[in-house]
Order: sequence, then C-alpha cells, then structure tokens
Amino acid sequence: MTLETRVVRHDEWDTWFDHLELAFGGVPEVASVRELYRSLTELDRSLGVWDGGDCVGSASAFGFRLSVPGGALVPASGVTMVGVAPTHRRRGVLTSMMRRQLDDIRSSGGALAVLTASEPEIYGRFGYGIATYAVAVDIDTTRVRISAPPGTDGVRLRLVDPEKALADCERVYAALVAGRPGMLARQPGWERQALVDPAEHRDGASPLKCVVAEGPDGEVAGYARYRVKSDWDQSGPDGTVQVGEVHAPDPAAYAALWRYLFEIDLTCRVRASGRPVDDPLLHLVSNVRRVRATQRDGLHVRLVDLPAALEAREYGAGVDVVVEVEDGFCPWNAGRWRLTAADGAARCVRTEAAADLALSVRELGAAYLGGVTLTSLAAAGRVRELRPGALREASRAFAGDVAPWLPHGF
Repeated sequence: MTLETRVVRHDEWDTWFDHLELAFGGVPEVASVRELYRSLTELDRSLGVWDGGDCVGSASAFGFRLSVPGGALVPASGVTMVGVAPTHRRRGVLTSMMRRQLDDIRSSGGALAVLTASEPEIYGRFGYGIATYAVAVDIDTTRVRISAPPGTDGVRLRLVDPEKALADCERVYAALVAGRPGMLARQPGWERQALVDPAEHRDGASPLKCVVAEGPDGEVAGYARYRVKSDWDQSGPDGTVQVGEVHAPDPAAYAALWRYLFEIDLTCRVRASGRPVDDPLLHLVSNVRRVRATQRDGLHVRLVDLPAALEAREYGAGVDVVVEVEDGFCPWNAGRWRLTAADGAARCVRTEAAADLALSVRELGAAYLGGVTLTSLAAAGRVRELRPGALREASRAFAGDVAPWLPHGF
C-alpha cells in the first residue's frame, strides 16, 4: 500500500472533513458547526493522508497564542482534527502525521504544540504531557447557596442578546488571559465558537442565553452564557441550568453571576463542565459536600523547541539545574540542558555538566504551565533526582500560584 501525506488543498476540504466525521463515529456535523470549522481551518497547517483518491488520515493545527507563567502570550500550535480511517489503523498513519506535524512546527520556528485528547492514552508516546485539568460540577441548588462577598448586591445584572453582547464579553475574556496560564488569546473568528447554537446540540435545552454583570460605571464587568433545560416530576419543577462560561475578574461580579445562575426559577440544579480546578466557585458555595465534582484532563503540552519554550515563561523561584531529557520522537531536544532563572529572566542552554534531574520531555510538558509539580511526577517514578535538593529547587521554580486552565476546546 502506498500512502501519500500532504497539505490539504482548498477543493479537498469537504472530502477531508467527511473523513474526520467518519473517524469520530460517522455522524454528520450540523451545517452551522461545519461552516464554522471551514472558516477556522488553516489549510497550510492541515494534513491529509491519501490512499489513492480516499482520505484515510487527517491532522491540522491552529495558530494560537498561549498564556504561560509570567503572563507572556507564546505562539503555540493547537493540534486538532486528528483522525484515522478504521480501515487504516495500525499502519503507521497517525505516527506519520505526528512526525510531519512536529517537523513542520519546528521548521517554522514554533516552540510549543498543544492539544485536547479524545483518548488521552494516545499522545504520551509523542511527547505530550497533561498540563491542565478541569472540573465538572453538579450542584443541588435547593440545598446550596452562594455565600457572596461584600459588594455583590451592588452589581447590576442584565439579560442580553448573546450576539449583541459579544464585543463586551470578549473584552472581559481578553482581560483575563494573561493572568492564568493555559488560556488562549482568541484569534479572529474564534469568538464565534461559543455562539454557534444548533438545536441538534441542545438535547432539549433552551437556546443560548447571556447575562452580563455591570459595574458602577455601567461597563460590562463579567458575563455568563448558559442554557436552561426544563423538566418536571411529581413534586414540581426539576429544571437544570447548563452553564457554558462564567468570566469576571472582579470577585463581586463573579459571585453575582453565579448567584443568578443558582436562583433561576423552576430549576433545581446547576451543571458546569470545564471549570478550573481552583475555581473560586468552590469557596463561594454554602455546602461544598453538596457539590459533586469530577476531574479530567485538559490541555496536553508538547515542547517542540525545548530551550525556547523554557525561556519563554517565568519561574516562581530562582533555579539553576541541569536536566537530562529523553525525547525519542524529537531527538533534537534530547540531552543535557542547564536551566537558570532569576529576576524574571530564564536561560536554557546545552551543557556537558552532570545532570541534577532526569526526565522525559513529556514530564516537562506536564509541568510547563505550573499546575503539575515535578515532585508529584517524581513520586510516580517519572522524574529521577540525581543531586540531592535539585528536585525541590526545580519543582518550586516550575510551580505557579494559580492553576492553569483551558476554558474552551478547539
């Protein structure tokens, strides 16, 4: 069998996307979602694997800017639309696409690749480490209330058309990006993602709704997007508030938005997924035991240009450590590197000095955004300390004071 891997042409997009639908179960995507991703696809970053006239593999990437510790927005390739036809599994199709994609990212000067995984066990072998986690909550609002901070009662809330409020909501989101690693600065067109609202995706819930919080000056200080799914049982109303987004930099506005969501008439529960693991919501609820929370992986990070990636972020403490890095898939990263950081500046260079720590590039990806500690990875046998004290020093330097978070997928 002769397979050809190449960049997708404009007139091949429909065939390429049809293959992707097949790889993910064969259910055709609704027209509005399909058109959104047609407009967002970056063809020069999109690969197809072809068996004659048939597309049997797909992989693409978006050109993002990712917030890293210290607030810098670092270019990152958002790997997406990865799929292999069921007829062509176990033939090296995925490996060939990952190989080509990482080579292309490197040749273009990229330092980072990131992805969200449909099956998280797949991507570790290509050097991706799980760098962020997210929490889903299911809250019985008949038994849990919001314990709001001072100033909450002075926040004005207003129901608005999601389309008409889009610019105001985007300003709120943009103001938060640099303050939390893992967030993506939305590129043009990505603001539309949250507003695509096909009835087929609602499972009986209402169309998308938006409520904004306004400060004393009348400016929008926060927003929440949500749907309501109505239901009834013998005891009365049993509706659910399905929360999509809640963003507000001000604590009072943040609490006001959640209190509003908790108190919507004819509902008994609030459900939200993809929340940060250190969400202030968990400190606002009156009874945390009535919050059913489940955690799952979020953003997977791959260092493509190791020294450039490590120099792009800030560190929470001074560090001078030599790391022995294993990277079988991108061998240009393998070897010993000396990482030094002080006064907000970092430098990473090759060295022949004895190693203080040994780990793979996957562990560096996991620790890169500051949410996974090198100490915890060492406890799992994934990092080896070769110089006493080096693990504590490096772990303190990599750790952040806010949990990294990817607020939406791609």
